[in-house]
Amino acid sequence: MKKVSFNEIEELLIENPVIAAIRNKQDLENVLKSNVLIVFVLYGNIMNISDICKILKDKGKIVFIHIDLIEGLKGDHIGVEFIKKYVEPMGILTTKPSNIKHAKAIGLYAVQRVFLVDSLSLATGIKNINDVKPNAVEVMPGIVGDIITGMVDRLKVPIIAGGLVSSKKDVMGALKAGALAISTTCEELWSI
Repeated sequence: MKKVSFNEIEELLIENPVIAAIRNKQDLENVLKSNVLIVFVLYGNIMNISDICKILKDKGKIVFIHIDLIEGLKGDHIGVEFIKKYVEPMGILTTKPSNIKHAKAIGLYAVQRVFLVDSLSLATGIKNINDVKPNAVEVMPGIVGDIITGMVDRLKVPIIAGGLVSSKKDVMGALKAGALAISTTCEELWSI
């Protein structure tokens, strides 16, 4: 696959709205056999994350690394720079606003992960997203359709629904609510 620009990501998400989220080696093997284009890597360590990313990229996958979940990697500015220099994914996922800013500054596509557990986390999440301006936001859990609908009007970035998305009904509900794409570890949904 040719190098993809940031501007092309949104179009690719529209064309390929299911993102595989992989948590282990078995998921890696399975995603390599799938037609899914975009992969969120939710596991690994500083010794193997570069190899995981290379394997995926060699199969034409567009890779995003959840830097908060990489063992041995401190989730700070240096960790972001390490991922950029030695792993070379398309972008990162993180819950940390400071890492979103730094990732964007050094040329990584930055997806901010937001956990919605109550109205305060929703208000704080919207404020942080509008302040930090990630390239996209992943809303967790992804089955909060009414909340996603309300966020679409308040944010100027694409919304990805993730977490607890386990059926075609969940996928369609999130997309209908206004999410541009969904991420899931549910392998059965990777082929939708």
